[in-house]
Parts: sequence; C-alpha cells; structure tokens
Amino acid sequence: MDLTLKNLVEAEKKAQQLFNEIENKNILIAGNSENKINELIFELAFNMFGIKKYWHKRIVRCGENTLYPYNENPENLILKKDDILFLDFGPIFEEWEADFGRTYVVGNNPLKKKLKNDIEKAWYEGKKHFNSKTKITGAQLYSYCNGLAKKYGWEFGGEIEGHIIGQYPHEKLEKEDKTNYIHPENHSNMFDLNKKGEKKNWILEIHFVDKEKKIGGFFEQLLA
Repeated sequence: MDLTLKNLVEAEKKAQQLFNEIENKNILIAGNSENKINELIFELAFNMFGIKKYWHKRIVRCGENTLYPYNENPENLILKKDDILFLDFGPIFEEWEADFGRTYVVGNNPLKKKLKNDIEKAWYEGKKHFNSKTKITGAQLYSYCNGLAKKYGWEFGGEIEGHIIGQYPHEKLEKEDKTNYIHPENHSNMFDLNKKGEKKNWILEIHFVDKEKKIGGFFEQLLA
C-alpha cells in the first residue's frame, strides 16, 4: 500500500469511528431537524478529533429529502419516528480527506431496512467488480452500478457514482472535467495515473431511491 492510500485509509478509519459514535449518542432521534443533527455531529467531530474543516458541504437528509442528489439543497426536515435518513460528510484529518456516507432507519419499516441493506450490498458488489478489472472506465463502472439498482428493485438517484480523493485540497473537482468522476461521460481508464504521475484514489457512492415511496438511501467510502 502506497503512502497516499495509507493516509486515506487512516482518515477513513477515523471517519468510521465518528459515525460509530454518532450512533451511540442521542443524535439520530425523532424530533431532531436535519440542521440540528448536522450541528450535533459537527460538535461531536470537533470534540473527538478537533475537526473544523470539511472539504465539501455536510449533508444530513431524512424523509423525502433522501431522494435528492448532492447538488440539491432541499428544505430542512424533521426526523420522524418511522423514518430513513442518510449522512454524507467529508472531514479532513491532518490534511487528508475522507468521504463517508451511511444510511440509518429509525423504526422498523421493512422496506426502509431493505433499502439500507441493499445499498450496502450493492456497494461491495461494485467494489468487487472494480477490483476484478485491470482496465475500466468511469462510464463502465457507472453503468454497472446503475444495473445493480435495477437488480435490487430501485432506481439510481445520483448524478455521479463517485470521484477522486486525496490530500487536501485534492485535484479540483471541476464539473466539466468528467475524468475526475464515475460518470457516464468519463471514458478514461480509472487506473490511469493523474497529472502528477500518481495513482488515482477513488470514492464509490451508491444512492438508490424509490420515487413513488419517496425514500432513498446512500452508502459511500473509499474504493480501495
């Protein structure tokens, strides 16, 4: 494992610790708004790791807001007793970026629990497919993961399925440069080196939705 990847893995381990502690605290409870949950997580991250800096906006979405992809900014909703929500945070640990997303179900709704489980299973299927290749374009991986949504009976909710990540600030993610994204217009090999001649490190994100039921789920982490 090269030094860059090692540092990214260590950053992700800390993000996992943060998310584990979120579950241990009375944060993801009915009656809290998305904004309130966001504030509580920010405080928790600061108390645990001294984190004040995030490389992208902190996302907490519940209810029908779970349908929306990253670029949207829906109104602030209140978490309900029988609800679903997801978190998407990009904390920076000692100048190394993490990008971590998880889905949570409040209550015992079987469809919402199925969604939570399906997106996690699909993520690992996507990783297995990626690791089985020596050459794969962003468009090809995007197509494969979209197929997983259909396999599990959902729609894919995201505009992309991942992106590069690195030391803060990593190579600027310009929307017009699709080679930085797992996107249908990225026809470059994901195993190609970056402009500095270094291996690219990727985040894979799975976002499944049911527009009729107005629910969505999200799972994201380092594709390594």
